[in-house]
This record gives sequence, structure tokens and C-alpha cells, in this order.
Amino acid sequence: LHQRAVYNLCLRMLGSQAAPEDAVQHAFLSAFPHAAGFRGASFRAWLMRIAANACTDELRRRARRPAVSLDRHPPGTDDPPDVADPDAGPETLALRGEQERVVQAALLRLPEDQRVAVIMCDLQGFAYEEIAEATRTSIGTVKSRIARGRDKLRRELGGREQSGTEY
Repeated sequence: LHQRAVYNLCLRMLGSQAAPEDAVQHAFLSAFPHAAGFRGASFRAWLMRIAANACTDELRRRARRPAVSLDRHPPGTDDPPDVADPDAGPETLALRGEQERVVQAALLRLPEDQRVAVIMCDLQGFAYEEIAEATRTSIGTVKSRIARGRDKLRRELGGREQSGTEY
């Protein structure tokens, strides 16, 4: 039921294909033994908090032990595969792919707390209350993080609107 939402959060937080899969698996394996005893208001928010923590752990691990894999694809090719839209032509697909890469790169430059809040609100559709519960912060803090994250994204992506490509 929540697999897609957890995967999307992890994908946006970590930015590559393999790491989100590991984080999702870790999140579900961590949540499973405690699911029967869950007593909170929102199971989905609780599960997303576990996933966000798994992503934070992965980001910390990367920072401690940076590594370059010999099997890694060249830059720009490790993104998830695009599923072709039968109504979209090659130009539309190329522009959409570029847009996704630019937005994902901008998301990855946000501080982790802002990134989680923006992803959960704008990409996953969580209510402020659910985000607050998932991040163990107040609703005011959630609103502040979302506003700051959106502002940073707007400033980063705003220059592209002037160049003719709107995001």
C-alpha cells in the first residue's frame, strides 16, 4: 500500500537507483516488527519517518566513506529509466527528462530537513500534520522548512524560466 510513496521519497532523497531500493528495504524491514504495536495517528507518516531516517543514514554513510564504483554508469545515465508516453514525441521526452534531472539536482542541493519536507508535501501530497508527525517537529517548523525549501528551489530554477525553459 505504501511502497510507491516510500520508494519515491527515498529516490528523491538519495538521487540514484540502487540506494533508494536498499533504503526502502531497510525501512520496511525496520517497520515490520513494530507495525503491530503502532499506536500513532498516521501509519503512513510513521513509515515515511522510518524511510527518511534510512535515507539520512545512507547519506551519512556516503559522507564517511565516499567511494566510486567501477560498475557505475557515466554521469547522467544512472537515472531511473523513463517510460515512454505513447502521446509524447522524442522532443517532449527529451525536455521532460532534462526537466526531471534539473529539478532532482536542485532537490539534492537542499538541506536534508527541507528536502524531506518539500518532497513529502509537494511530491507526495502529505498534509502538514502528517509531515510534522513523521519528522517529529511542529507544524510551524514544517511550514518554515517547506517555505525555505521552495524559495531555494524557486531561486535556483528561476533563471531557467527566463531562458525559455519553464520548470
